[in-house]
Amino acid sequence: MRKSSISSMSSISRKKSIKRRTTEHFVFDEFGFALSKRKDQKLQHRCHEYSYPQPNASRVKELCELLSYWNGSSFICRSQIERFIRMGIPPALRGQVWKCLLSIEKLKDSSVFNYQKCLDEIRRPLVDLGVSEYGIISAIATLNDTENDLGYNQRPSCSPTGLAYSSSDVAIFRQIALDLQRSFPTHRSLMGESPEAIEGQAKLFRVLVAYAKYNPEIGYSQGMSYIAAVLLMNLSEEEAFWALVTLLEKPKYLSELFDLSGKKIQHQAMVFQHLLKHRNPQLSKHIEDVGVSSVHFVLPWFLTLFTSLASWDSVLAIWDLVMLHGLSTLFRTGLTIMQLLESRLLGLTEEAAVLPLLLRVPVDVSQHSILLPALWNTEVQDWEIKCMNRLVLEEADEGHDQGKTEGPIPPPKPNKLEEQGDVAAPSLETQSIKKDSSRSGPKNLFTRLVQKAQRFLLDKGSRSGSSNPSPSQGISARRRSSKTGRISSLSQSQIRARRRSVKSLAQQGSVSQAKGGADPTLDLEQSIKDSRPQAFSRMSSSPVGRVARRRSSQFPLRLLRPRTPQVPSPLSLPTSCSPAQARTLQRRKTALPRELSSRKHRLSDTADPTEESQLI
Repeated sequence: MRKSSISSMSSISRKKSIKRRTTEHFVFDEFGFALSKRKDQKLQHRCHEYSYPQPNASRVKELCELLSYWNGSSFICRSQIERFIRMGIPPALRGQVWKCLLSIEKLKDSSVFNYQKCLDEIRRPLVDLGVSEYGIISAIATLNDTENDLGYNQRPSCSPTGLAYSSSDVAIFRQIALDLQRSFPTHRSLMGESPEAIEGQAKLFRVLVAYAKYNPEIGYSQGMSYIAAVLLMNLSEEEAFWALVTLLEKPKYLSELFDLSGKKIQHQAMVFQHLLKHRNPQLSKHIEDVGVSSVHFVLPWFLTLFTSLASWDSVLAIWDLVMLHGLSTLFRTGLTIMQLLESRLLGLTEEAAVLPLLLRVPVDVSQHSILLPALWNTEVQDWEIKCMNRLVLEEADEGHDQGKTEGPIPPPKPNKLEEQGDVAAPSLETQSIKKDSSRSGPKNLFTRLVQKAQRFLLDKGSRSGSSNPSPSQGISARRRSSKTGRISSLSQSQIRARRRSVKSLAQQGSVSQAKGGADPTLDLEQSIKDSRPQAFSRMSSSPVGRVARRRSSQFPLRLLRPRTPQVPSPLSLPTSCSPAQARTLQRRKTALPRELSSRKHRLSDTADPTEESQLI
């Protein structure tokens, strides 16, 4: 019995020594991933042949100068950094570039949160649990037993026995320890039991627990370990913490992906599905027909920021764009991968073949020389994401409303006007459109726009149909036009007479209004306005009419009379005449206009309007 226990202990120690020795003798590539044999590459799914552009000395020097006078709010600085990202960021300067783009130092100085004090608070429950941060993976069984005991005893979140830990703390510790095993198991900072790996696991554990303490509303969820691990590969521990805070809380970056319930990432997966349907409807329909939902492959893509790609240089280039442009980069990358895999996906007809291809993108597609040029040629605008976001929300609301209503929707009851026959009933086309719109939501943005346009045109047609003039209205319009014709054919004397009558009526109306009567001038003015032709009113309100009114105010109109040739008057004085002849001619000259004016006034009372106009 004793020999068997000794042999078992020796076998365990021999296995540990072999594991430690194998991890020490691994060869790692330039990004820290262990080189694997060709037969194991399919299992580890990691490529070590990188095709990113190698930086030269002049580019490195120019980038260092840019980072030395970096101003995040300057358009010139951001355009220059975008040019460097397009050419390729040198791996040695990537951490400094991320610090500048995320404004880590500014956030750290402006926050009241102290990272070191938070670590001291984290170590207290660990000491009470008997767990070390440097052996957190080996303590998973202990944490699991403690969590079961707390759940069995039904203790509250704040333990009343004076312990420094609670059930929520133990749950977070256990979940993070489980995810540490899955996060980049082939990277030297997290692989095996070497001192570097143990220190890397402890750093990752501290950063994740500190963020859960910093923002309890979000806490810890799956996917954060991959993001924090990549940040630790390029930044120090505290810088990685503040970079994680910026990425998870700023609306520009990943604040719309992580929450405790997981609804945000599902919503973004539906937004990507609508965007793919808008960009490539054939491929989107094929994937839906096969039975693959966008949630199946978008969740691992977005939650890990495409760290599952085989080529790590492509992953870092995508992260550079995420630091610059934010969440839209994830949609761009997803659409680019779908575009590169389109021919292969269309040739597959089973879910068991389509989903693994999307979850493990082949190396020939994910390598830097293929993926990045296609990514830079793919553009996704912010307004597109907002439109698809709005469509997803509307469909969710419609589905929620349809879930509340049970049974078929009854037809709308006609109103009293429709029962009496005064208003025409809606046509069959409008009824079919309303039924279609009420039964199923729009497939995409364009069908929604078409439906709205049809409704607008039908409503406009019904309004124009109801506004057709009746026969009585036509008769009154013809009467008004005849009145206006008679008014326009009046002579100047009749117009002056009517003006005098209007003035007298106004005076009488003011007197009667003072006595309590109505004002007759209002009815007369309204009748004159109604008698004016509609074409003239439209002309007066047009730009040409406004210009004419402005010019008429500057230059008053005058009556145009035909010009007569200048003939010398018979009453003009001759050059040679006696004084007596001159006096008689002068008397005749002054007497003739008086006689003409008296005749004109006598004729105006008895003459016809036509004769008067001829005389004038």
